[in-house]
Amino acid sequence: MVEAKRILKIEGISKCYGGLHALDSVSLDICYGETHALIGENGAGKSTLMKIIGGIVKKDTGRIEFEGSETNFHSPQDALQAGISIIHQELSMLPELNIIENVYMGRMKTRAGRIDWKLLEKLTRQQLEKVGLTLDPHTIVKSLSMSQKQLVEIAKALSVNAKLIVMDEPTSSLCDVETERLFDVIQDLKRQNISIIYISHKLNEVITISDRISVLKDGRFVETIPGKGATPEKMVQLMVGRDLVRQHTDRRIPGPVRLRVTGLSGQRFRNVSFDLHEGEVLGFAGLVGAGRSEVARAIFGADPSTSGTMELGGAAYKVKSPSDAIRSGIAMVAEDRKAQSLFLDLSIRANMSIVHLPKLTVRGRIQENKIQELVKNYQNRLKIKMISDSHPVKSLSGGNQQKTILGRWLATDPRILILDEPTHGIDVGAKSEIYRLIQDLAKEGMSIILISSELPEIIAMCDRVIVMNEGTIKSILKWDEVTEENIMSCAAGINAVSCDK
Repeated sequence: MVEAKRILKIEGISKCYGGLHALDSVSLDICYGETHALIGENGAGKSTLMKIIGGIVKKDTGRIEFEGSETNFHSPQDALQAGISIIHQELSMLPELNIIENVYMGRMKTRAGRIDWKLLEKLTRQQLEKVGLTLDPHTIVKSLSMSQKQLVEIAKALSVNAKLIVMDEPTSSLCDVETERLFDVIQDLKRQNISIIYISHKLNEVITISDRISVLKDGRFVETIPGKGATPEKMVQLMVGRDLVRQHTDRRIPGPVRLRVTGLSGQRFRNVSFDLHEGEVLGFAGLVGAGRSEVARAIFGADPSTSGTMELGGAAYKVKSPSDAIRSGIAMVAEDRKAQSLFLDLSIRANMSIVHLPKLTVRGRIQENKIQELVKNYQNRLKIKMISDSHPVKSLSGGNQQKTILGRWLATDPRILILDEPTHGIDVGAKSEIYRLIQDLAKEGMSIILISSELPEIIAMCDRVIVMNEGTIKSILKWDEVTEENIMSCAAGINAVSCDK
């Protein structure tokens, strides 16, 4: 058997920040035309390694060989010119500009000293077609959905004719159909001998798309295994050094109705009706754009509803703002934590206590001892890993950022907790801890609305599941009806089971 030729070889790469080893003598290689997955818990060193490969961060020690020659990239532009393109998890788009400008920014084609918009439009359409988008290239990016933005970012990477493309959580905002399209794109790239480094926390996805899988743990290389024959259990064991025990829901006896929604309509949803019981985990499933988040935002007062009624504890519930919802005992953890929940440059302490400042202020003075007590309590309860609560929240891993937001809202002592994609972009260990927390809160009588695009998460955690399709409820699945087949059939607009409304 002939050994595949390597496009990238990494030997003994180390990187320290202060006394912390982000990478400790990591070595691995990437072959031409392969999809090589890189997995590990948050903090394992994946992002640091990719930043070194992409010329964003300088290594302390070690050697990088690209296309047979030793190299040191001093800037992202150096890496890009060599043929390495990185698609970051946090999209680097210019929302006020159109798709053409985002795809070809810094590489505008000109004719006679003027930008050749006709040529750029043609080229942009070609790149969009590769990722299955039929958008007008002149569309302003801020008007796109999250999934469309993700696909435009991938189109941008393809436009530079890269030889090696790094994809960091590329399907985090994509539905199943869009994910399949991306996988088709990746297969096309492989046939062109283009290599892919694929970073994802979705282990079944990694198994589907990868030729080989490399595991990092605590900044060290653990092992490279073949993608064929890999199992989630094997990968979890390599990542965390232990078997991951997922919490599977035992059938719970629902309490009385706590929230009743009748005929609710608003932006991107209509005529939504359901009951939420005390101590229940009620799932919301559906494809991207089905209206799940919009319903949640209307309940929380973040978006207005246009018709319908709500009752909370048997009394009329009218909400005009999130402040009204909070006073009524409703809390919500939003989908995009960095854009909608976190103040990245503020301290962990400030982020966790910001909702409570009015109650923690006496005669205009903030009671620092009370804030310290609040933060310490939820740091211990949620096992938030931090050096100091005075450090900026952006210094935390994704999982610990999410726990910080959870601590903020749990401290309001809510009766209803809305969780929109609560494990998005976090590692398997942090997911397990959040699953256990959800189970504990439900056992204590809290009512939880769980919105998730991950079917195993919905199936494992929820007592009932509402499946939405194009802004309406397609089905409400009972405990014994919650299966992957039923959820996907309803999400696609097919009635797999009768509605239970």
